[in-house]
Formats: sequence, C-alpha cells, structure tokens
Amino acid sequence: MGFFNRIFGTDQENAQNLAELRNFYTALTPYKPAFRNWHGAIYESELVRAAIDARARHISKLKVEILGTAQPNLQTLLKQAPNGFQTWSQFLYRASTILDVTNNCFIVPIHDEKMNVTGYATILPQRCEVVEDEDGVLWLRYKFSNGRVGAIEFKNCCILTKHQYRDEFFGESNRALNDTMKLIDLNNQGIEEAVKNSATYRFIATLSNFAKPEDLAKERKRFTEENLSGEAGNGGMLLFPNQYKDIKQIDVKPYTVDSDQMNQIRTNVFDYFGVNEDVLQNKAYGDSWSAFYEGCVEVFAIQFSEAMTKTIFTNREIAQGSSIMATSNRLQYLSNKDKLDVSSQMADRGIMTRNEIREIWNLPPIEGGDVPTIRGEYYLLDSEGNTTQNVDDVTEEGEE
Repeated sequence: MGFFNRIFGTDQENAQNLAELRNFYTALTPYKPAFRNWHGAIYESELVRAAIDARARHISKLKVEILGTAQPNLQTLLKQAPNGFQTWSQFLYRASTILDVTNNCFIVPIHDEKMNVTGYATILPQRCEVVEDEDGVLWLRYKFSNGRVGAIEFKNCCILTKHQYRDEFFGESNRALNDTMKLIDLNNQGIEEAVKNSATYRFIATLSNFAKPEDLAKERKRFTEENLSGEAGNGGMLLFPNQYKDIKQIDVKPYTVDSDQMNQIRTNVFDYFGVNEDVLQNKAYGDSWSAFYEGCVEVFAIQFSEAMTKTIFTNREIAQGSSIMATSNRLQYLSNKDKLDVSSQMADRGIMTRNEIREIWNLPPIEGGDVPTIRGEYYLLDSEGNTTQNVDDVTEEGEE
C-alpha cells in the first residue's frame, strides 16, 4: 500500500470520492477557496532560508503531549511519533518550514489497510481547493506536482495558516516579499559582476606598425605573458616599446549595495519572518529568547495545538479534556544566573519539584524527585499538599 493510498485510500475509493465532488464551496468573499503553491521560490535565497530554518529549529524542540483518555490506540501511536517515518521533531520542523514558505501547511491522516488512522503527515500539494459533495459536505481536493489528485473530508484535515486575509480557509502568498527578493538577487549579481570585472581589461592603447589582426593578437599575448602574468617576475616594473601610444587606464567601478542598504534588506527579511541576527546565529537567550518565543514559537504552538485537537478529537472528547498540546520549557534558555534564581525561588515555595528544576539544567530526573518541597527547613508534601516528612530525616534514613 503506497504512501498516496495510505492517505487518500485505494485508487477506487479515491476515484469515487473525486466523482462525488461537484463544485467549489461558496465562500463570503468573491475569491474561490483555492490555494496554489508558489513553488517555494523564496526558499532558494540564502538569507530567507536561514530565517526560515531558525524558526523551524526552535519550533522542532516543542514537546507534543496528548491529554485525556479518548482514542487510546491512536494516542499510544502518537505519543511515540506522528507517523512511521518521522519523529515529532522532524514533523514539526517540516510543518514550520512549509508554513513559512507557502503560508499554508496541510496535515492529513495516514491509514492502515483497514482505513484506521495510524498517524499524521504533512503534505505539499501544488494546489488545494475547498469543494463540496452532493450532500453539502466539505472536502479538500489536492493536486500534486506529479499530476495525482486526491480528496479528504475537510473535518479530517488540519490546516495551519499565516497572513490569512482574503480567503476564509487559506493564507496569502509571499508576494509581499518580492521587492526584497529582487534586491537580494540584484545585489548578488552585482557582487558577481564586480568579481568578473576585476579580471577584465584595465588599459587601452594604440599599437603602431601592426596591420594584421593576428599580429595584434600575438603582441597582446606576448605583452601579457611578459608583464601581467604571475610568473613574469618583472619586479613591479612595466616596460613597453614606443609603438604603444595613447595609453589610457580603464576605471571600472561596479555598483554594489552598500552596508547600510544591505542591512535594510536584511531587516526587511527579519521583520517579515519575526527573527533577528541573534536568533540566526544562536546568540539569543534570556529575555531576548523569551521575546522570540512569544512572538514566533508560541504562536505556532498554539495554532498547532488547537488545530490538531480539533482534527483528532470530537467536540465531546474535547469537552471531556482530550487535547494535543505543544509545549516548551522556556526556562532552559535563561542565563545560568537567572536559572539559579528561578530554581531557588520556585523550590523554596513548593511551586516546582526537584525533577522540574533538574530539567531546567538539562539533568536527568531522580527517584522521588517529583514530590514538591517547601522551605521550612524543607518538608515533603503529599498529593494533597499535607506535610509528611522532613527532607533531612529522609536523608538520614537513606544514609543509615
């Protein structure tokens, strides 16, 4: 059973689904609810790719947790990995990258031979349309670059969007970045031409007593080899006979973007994707990283959590507490001094357990470390918050 069929069903089932779809869903806006892939043109820029990669790297560190008791078999599978060929880290990285490049990310279910959902995967269609069948049920019809077409019922698909404005379902394209992309391309071309021009002609002169073109070519070759080649060994002195007249230097000044203009281009890209130099070069920590987290990572985490929860669980299951949540331990990005302050303050007040504090320092959990302590001296608390034993007494018993 191929990957395409594990998503869209057998060829016969997929063909039947496509046959039942009659027309576009009528939205409020005059635009057809359709998304067309912009072929990832912006991802070919080094600067843009670095910005997208910086976001995806941090988003891939989110921890996906499944809460509640609904659909236990599926929960067991998803707790390990989103599907059979990706880890959650790889899944989140690709989802973030697709979302930044196309402003839309489609997450669809994967089925086994009996059409039971066994996981979820991100797909990258060339085109996606919202259509409805004869009963008015909404479907998403995907067309891929290899020409294959498949359809999945809308409620079973998860859509993440950015820059959503005109369309009720899909985000806008990245055409707003076109001008900046052109400036980046022109600047790269300017640098390339500047390098080429540095190896071109620098002088022009009139040579007397040479009538044939081949004689001129031989003289130019001789002069270059004896005076301009790296092995000439002329000691820095250039000598030429009096046949050369009207010698003039060609002053080539290729234009390239100056540093201020280049910084403005970089700022345009950073502003568009919500990153900065420190994030790209892994220098952000503490308050700087917290600001990046709240403006970028947390936004993705919230949308991903809500969209996946709505896709996987029914309204009743959600009301009973079932959900998917993407979280991150932001405290790990504090400076060592700030980590120490947080650790001591949180432990003294019984807000964090010893294992939670060890997680901040990237240390493994210890046995008995999930019980909170309060400063009193320090006392262990039971699940209801009642005092049990003094920590010092427990330590002395262990030593005995």
